[in-house]
Amino acid sequence: MRLVSYATEAGPRAGLLRDDGVLDAWDVLGGGGEGMRELLGSGRLAELEAAGDDPLPLAEVELLAPVPDPEKIVCIGLNYRAHAAEGGLEPPESPTFFAKFRNALRPDGARVTLPAASEKVDYEAEIAFVVGSRARDVAEADAIDHLAGYVLFNDLSARDLQFATPQWMPGKVFDGAAPCGPAIVTCDEAGPADALGIALDLNGERMQESTTADLVFSIPTLVAYLSSLMTLEPGDVVATGTPQGVGGAREPRVWLKPGDDVVVSSPQLGRLVTRIG
Repeated sequence: MRLVSYATEAGPRAGLLRDDGVLDAWDVLGGGGEGMRELLGSGRLAELEAAGDDPLPLAEVELLAPVPDPEKIVCIGLNYRAHAAEGGLEPPESPTFFAKFRNALRPDGARVTLPAASEKVDYEAEIAFVVGSRARDVAEADAIDHLAGYVLFNDLSARDLQFATPQWMPGKVFDGAAPCGPAIVTCDEAGPADALGIALDLNGERMQESTTADLVFSIPTLVAYLSSLMTLEPGDVVATGTPQGVGGAREPRVWLKPGDDVVVSSPQLGRLVTRIG
C-alpha cells in the first residue's frame, strides 16, 4: 500500500493512494479518526487492503508531507560507507544522529526558498522509515514489525551553517529543509530493507545513486539503537543517511541556486520533486 496525507477544509486527512486517485483511509475504516499518526497508531492498516474504488481524482487533491505532524524527525549522519569515504572519514562506530522539526517538512512538488543566512545549501537524497507502532528496546529481529513503511526524504543542508559549530543542526533546520514524500510505501510492498534503491538528479543530471546495501547501520540496527535511547512513536520519521555524491564533496563544489529542480527517486518508493526558489 501507499499511504498519503492530503489537505481538506477540516485539516489533514490520511489517505490510500491509488493510480487514479486517493481514498480517504478513515472513511474506508468507517470513521473514527483523521490524520496519519492516528491511522498508524490504530493498528488497522491491514483493513485497508480491502478498500473499494471511487477515489478522489489526484488532480483535485493537495498532497501534504505523508506525516505532516510527526512527533520526531530523526536524521542519521555518515551512514553510507561511500559517503563517509568521499569526506575522508571513517564510518562511525555508533550511529550519528540529529533532529529536524516540522517547519522543515515540505511535500512532493513544493518550492523551497533558500535561507538568506547561507550561501552553501546542499542536497542529500535519503530513504526514511516511518514508525508504525510504539517501539522501546526493540530487538533487531523484531524491528521491521514496528515500521509502517518507507518514504523519500531530502536532507537539505546549509553547509556553512552546519559546520560553523560542533553540532550540525544549525545547517539542518531552515524552513523547507526536509522535503518528504510522495507516499509511505508499506514494508511488504517496498521489499527487503537492505535492497532499496536511492538516486538524486539535479536539473536532469544524476548526482547520487546507491542502495541501502551500503548502509553502515542497517534499518533494523537503527530501529534497535534508537529505541534503546527513546520511545519511538507511530508517525516518527527517521532518515537513514545519504549516499556519495553530495555537492559539498565535489570539485568544483555544487551548491543549490534558485531555479534548480531536485528529484530524489527510488524504484520502490517513487519520485520526490523539489523546486528551489
